[in-house]
Amino acid sequence: MSKLFVRTLREDPAEAEVASHKLLVRAGYIRRQAPGIYAWLPLGLRVLGKVEAIVREEMDRIGGQEVRFPALLPAEPYQASGRWTDYGPNMFRLADRKEAEMLLAPTHEEVFTLLVKDMYSSYKDLPLVLYQIQTKYRDEARPRAGLLRGREFVMKDAYSFDADDAGLDRAYDAQRSAYQRIFKRLGLDTVIVEAMSGAMGGSRSEEFLHPTPVGEDTYVRSPGGYAANVEAVDTVAPPPRPLAGLPPAHVEPTPGTTTIETLVEAANRLQPRPDGRLWTAADTLKNVVLALVLPDGVRELMVLGVPGDREVDMTRLAAAVFPAEVEPAADEDFARHPELVRGYIGPQILGANAADPDRAVPYFLDPRVVAGTAWITGANAVDRHVFGLVAGRDFLAAGQAADRGQAPGQAADRGQAADRGQVPGDRAQGVIDAAEVRAGDPAPDGSGPLELARGIELGHIFQLGRKYAEALGLKVLDQNGKLVTVTMGSYGIGVTRAVATLAEKHHDARGLVWPVHVAPAHVHVVATGKDPGIFEVAAAMAQALEEAGLEVLYDDRPRESAGVKFADAELLGVPHILVVGRGLAAGVVEFRDRASGSSQELPLADAVAHVAATVNAALRAASELLVEGEGR
Repeated sequence: MSKLFVRTLREDPAEAEVASHKLLVRAGYIRRQAPGIYAWLPLGLRVLGKVEAIVREEMDRIGGQEVRFPALLPAEPYQASGRWTDYGPNMFRLADRKEAEMLLAPTHEEVFTLLVKDMYSSYKDLPLVLYQIQTKYRDEARPRAGLLRGREFVMKDAYSFDADDAGLDRAYDAQRSAYQRIFKRLGLDTVIVEAMSGAMGGSRSEEFLHPTPVGEDTYVRSPGGYAANVEAVDTVAPPPRPLAGLPPAHVEPTPGTTTIETLVEAANRLQPRPDGRLWTAADTLKNVVLALVLPDGVRELMVLGVPGDREVDMTRLAAAVFPAEVEPAADEDFARHPELVRGYIGPQILGANAADPDRAVPYFLDPRVVAGTAWITGANAVDRHVFGLVAGRDFLAAGQAADRGQAPGQAADRGQAADRGQVPGDRAQGVIDAAEVRAGDPAPDGSGPLELARGIELGHIFQLGRKYAEALGLKVLDQNGKLVTVTMGSYGIGVTRAVATLAEKHHDARGLVWPVHVAPAHVHVVATGKDPGIFEVAAAMAQALEEAGLEVLYDDRPRESAGVKFADAELLGVPHILVVGRGLAAGVVEFRDRASGSSQELPLADAVAHVAATVNAALRAASELLVEGEGR
């Protein structure tokens, strides 16, 4: 410790919000360089290396071969795949001295594809799995929570290459099982959920989430086993209702009702229902005006109609309209569209419902707005609402809109991403499933009511299909000598995020509490007191423990008090602490378990053997953390 490059802090960093961020900085594992960018110090690198080793072992176990690409890459492959545009401002772009366009890679699908194209040409070369553990870059708009959402991070990304879809299925299942083993070995519980493909494209997609309240991802699960990221949940739409016999719509004065709450109050006071039931927010149709910023910088408006008792989930909406970015409409947007009367907007003038749909603001509906449902909604005039406006009769209903399968984020067929330009710039009415998901909503597969939880995304696996192979011309000759396009999968694990998640899970009020197999050392030897003899014995014990095969951190600092040394030992989080101090006069040392806080006195002669046996038993237990039923 007297020579180790580390400085511990007693106070939390001002910008830190979550425990892992606070403790990794305070314990000297990482240091902030800029928002979302951290330097890794010696102790942090030891933990990171052990996590990487587990990931590497399981990738090698399923036949993966490790390579390493540069992070700085030319733009052309990403332009060919479309991701140069699709990534928008999240990609770091730059130009070299010759004005050639370059980027810092967020992921490496394109260059992996080109590497295989350069070297392989026959189905006999396949299947193939390549992977790397390498630094990635994304220009996060709001980096936060230390390593959990940064702009530079270490990721394991693997890619499978197969001649047919059956091979892709096998590769995907092998990676899925490997991920389960990795997180089991790390001691991190995960829930596997359906997910959106986002900028990656492709069809099947699943995330591995570690349940925790500090997680940024919201997911749902049902009693029957359904689990999905909230972005990927499909709303269960009600069946259409008959249109015959419904009374005509009528416009009524509703002064000062620019919110759903004031509208419901006025409706019950001024226009009570004939059946005596009170109007509720669920009877209203809220039309939310939003601005889409396309990757080329063009700004367009859209309006999303949702039941008034639901809010628009901006995360779900962003996934649905990707690669466009979405934000609330601003004053200048309304100024350009005087027909949009704030607080009183109705569907009659929007999208395909307008007299001239080609000039109207695009309009999209929640799936619940089906034919035959009647709504209170804006009459497009100040202090006026229309009552009994019927979907499918007075305006296009969700069931009459564009095919839901063509919404952004939905795959058109296996391996082919849907046309993501369908929502931005398409003035025809369609369906966007972006309203908030609530606890108690029915699961799409009928497996019961949903419950909501939060988690940290640790891994994401994709069946890319042929998107990148087609864009970049990766073909091989099949058994009949015919060229076929290779089908691919992509599989990522956030390695630095896994370190943060381990710190998030394993800490207490005093500091970090690392599991033995990922800790920066197995034993922390602490010499306390002023007697030189104490330091001589402690140094000899540290050496003996190392000779027994253990990793040792020895606090040999002569001028620090016992209180400072104990505080540092607890903050650093090495799982076993051996204290050589005042008990030495009686021939004993103190052995502490960092996790439980328990301690015991050991005879000096037996201490090294006892500590070594304890640590080795803990390491053996950690090595057996495999998915049930799978041996090594």
